[in-house]
Amino acid sequence: MNKAIILAGGQGKRMKADMPKPLFKVLGEPMLEWVISACESAGVSDICVIKGFKGEMIDDYLGGRYTTALQSERLGTGHAVMQGIPFLKNDESGNTLVLCGDAPFIDEATIRDALALHQEQNNAVTVITSELEEPKGYGRIIRTDKGISGIVEEKDATPEQKKIKEVNSGTYWFRTADLIELLGKITNNNAQSEYYLTDTIFLALANGKNAGAYKSPNPDIIKGANDRKELLEFNEYARRQVIDKHLENGVEFTCLDGVIIEREVEIGKDTEILPGTILRGKTKIGARCKIGPNVVIENSTVGDETIVNTAQIYDSEVAEGVNVGPFVHIRPDCHIGKNAKIGDFVEVKNSSVGEKTAIAHLAYIGDSDIGRKVNIGCGTVTVNYDGITKNRCVIGDNSFVGCNTNLIAPVKLGKAVYTAAGTTVTRDIPDYALAIERGVMKINEGYTIRKLKTKQGK
Repeated sequence: MNKAIILAGGQGKRMKADMPKPLFKVLGEPMLEWVISACESAGVSDICVIKGFKGEMIDDYLGGRYTTALQSERLGTGHAVMQGIPFLKNDESGNTLVLCGDAPFIDEATIRDALALHQEQNNAVTVITSELEEPKGYGRIIRTDKGISGIVEEKDATPEQKKIKEVNSGTYWFRTADLIELLGKITNNNAQSEYYLTDTIFLALANGKNAGAYKSPNPDIIKGANDRKELLEFNEYARRQVIDKHLENGVEFTCLDGVIIEREVEIGKDTEILPGTILRGKTKIGARCKIGPNVVIENSTVGDETIVNTAQIYDSEVAEGVNVGPFVHIRPDCHIGKNAKIGDFVEVKNSSVGEKTAIAHLAYIGDSDIGRKVNIGCGTVTVNYDGITKNRCVIGDNSFVGCNTNLIAPVKLGKAVYTAAGTTVTRDIPDYALAIERGVMKINEGYTIRKLKTKQGK
């Protein structure tokens, strides 16, 4: 089985934050997750993450999904990989990918194609490289007719070697058994007293093994964020890459101000995305929709031909033809039926709303099941919490709930029930009934005249 070791122990001091650098986010996901996703997409799911600074934060994020190993001292990349030797020894028959947890743009094709070359050439180690127009600061790849002879760091490179544009990405394929053997031969006899993973190339060649290099056509695999400025550049680069993909698929953007779309989001053709729209997680937007301005949708599905304006939707399903907003909050576990209307200043939570139902404005619907073609009047509240437990309300098809109605859960309104404005409903109402609950209105005639005269007397 093929494995991966991801180096995620860096602190990232220039980030000026008390957390591991690979947990900094690009388009809403930690850089570490981008690397894991690339591995998984390439069919490498047996993964060990090498943690270091604030390693418990890595454990908390991974939640037991993958093996971790601690590098308690930062003694170089080779030393970091050594911490994964017990993981490697579980199965030495395949190959191991070693890569950096803070280089998020490694891609599936590069991983797969590099492995194919690695196996074809029967290499002990294959370094993944790319070509940069400005290679300054990177280790140069020294090629030979039979493969490569090594990697020369810039500080050690001759003027001629500095002209080489092919550089080390920091990602490698190893034959697992060879990696274990080579790690045992690395020394720290250098100025930094560290164990360098690049030394495995020299050691492999010295022991009669093959070493090669796969040049990726994707120069972005080299990119690693070292400070907040570079992280911002990463986010902007990734944001534009995602938007370009949707443009190619027929999505319309009139202006990109404030538009953030995470990479797993799906959008149907002829949908218009307006400024200030943020689409997160596994959100799926249908075709011919109008989303925005100023919208947040997270892990939700929105059907075709739906309008969402100045609203937030979380972990919910909105069917086709729905009109949402402005100033709407749809909280988790909601289902909004076809052609419904959720109007201004409405909050819906853990509720189902039937087809063609209108909640036009100024209402709270929590823990409720509302039927088809229901009208919810302004100021209506489903009183779902008694201070100890949450209870549900049920409203039947074709009902008309008058303005400022309070529904004290648990309560059920039958089919085509009407409630008068200002009614507080405390018990079930049968089909086709009208519910009225009001105090007796008293009129005190002449009150205002008497009051004004008293006031004027002062």
